[in-house]
Amino acid sequence: MLQRPRRGDPVWIWVLHGWEVFSWGLIALVTLITMAGGTPTDRKLGILALTAVLALCYGLVRTRPAGQPAAGYGYLCVLVVVLGLLSYLGDGFGVFYTVTLTQFIVFADSPRGAVLFTGLGALAITLGGSLREGGQPDVFLTNTISSLGVWAVAVVMALLTPRALAQRDERAALRAELKSTQLELAEVYQRQGAAEERERLAREIHDTLAQGFASIIVLAEAARSQLAVDVDRSAQQLQSIEQTARENLAEARVLVGAAPRSGVAPGSVAVTLRRTLDRFTEDTGLDVTADLADIDCDRPTRIALLRCTQESLANVRKHAAATTVGVVLAHGPDTVELEITDDGRGFVVEDSHGFGLDGMRKRLAEFGGGLTVTSSLGDGTRILATIPLAPDGQE
Repeated sequence: MLQRPRRGDPVWIWVLHGWEVFSWGLIALVTLITMAGGTPTDRKLGILALTAVLALCYGLVRTRPAGQPAAGYGYLCVLVVVLGLLSYLGDGFGVFYTVTLTQFIVFADSPRGAVLFTGLGALAITLGGSLREGGQPDVFLTNTISSLGVWAVAVVMALLTPRALAQRDERAALRAELKSTQLELAEVYQRQGAAEERERLAREIHDTLAQGFASIIVLAEAARSQLAVDVDRSAQQLQSIEQTARENLAEARVLVGAAPRSGVAPGSVAVTLRRTLDRFTEDTGLDVTADLADIDCDRPTRIALLRCTQESLANVRKHAAATTVGVVLAHGPDTVELEITDDGRGFVVEDSHGFGLDGMRKRLAEFGGGLTVTSSLGDGTRILATIPLAPDGQE
């Protein structure tokens, strides 16, 4: 049984159902006209009773759950009988066959069933009309030709409807596939966004909190070992521990959103790096030489250069066993370049898979920059970070 149309159905399906609704209006109108006309009373009562039976059966089958073709075919059997009897009782009631053509298609579950029952309907009105007029051969022939013409139209409609339904189902499948694809893409983007955010937070934690805690541990160990030997030095180290802890607390507030910005002050990146290098010299006692050009960068670039510097100095402190460190900040043609060198033990770059260097590469890549690491065992290490500069270094 063809269900009522839904959004996205082809126009042909809407036309079928519109015609089905319209047919009942015409049946009611013709019945009322007949009741008010000069048809004999017994015939009027017969016509009224048949119309009522047909309407009742229609209502019953329409209220049944979908997927019950037997109910639809049962109604079509009633429709064929009622059409034949109406054609027999009243002149002109054969038009009901034309009016109800769509019902044969709507209530049949296959083109073959629709063609068969429309043919039975044509036969019923032909026999009913011919018997009403006395069964004369010429009348029977005329009725037959007329019925065959209408039946031919019904056959065309029955054949077109499955194509329209196939088109509807194809569009529905495409819409479902598109919706499924959109949901999958949304989930992929959501997972990708979550992964990128986790990676960003991990990098920020490594470059800020983790480095700060590492400094605190080193300073605390040094202060404890020198507490009985050099009280002034231990006091200085304790002061550095306090300052580092305060900076970590500020960075933690930034990471959790309790503070609006990082603690990197606006202005020249050289000023920002100088403070970091002074703290490093104070905490480690290493000899640091710095040649820092006065370059104005936007805030994200200053933060990236600062994080690269902090990570490089942390690696020097933990791994290099160096005695001197050199830092050069220079202005290239369209880039800012940060070079950090040490005279430590060096390492094999290809064997290094640490989170710090990888984090620096990814951070610089976000700005279209790059990281070059040059090192070998016993020959120290050179870190070169480059970032393209925005015009005029604007914020």
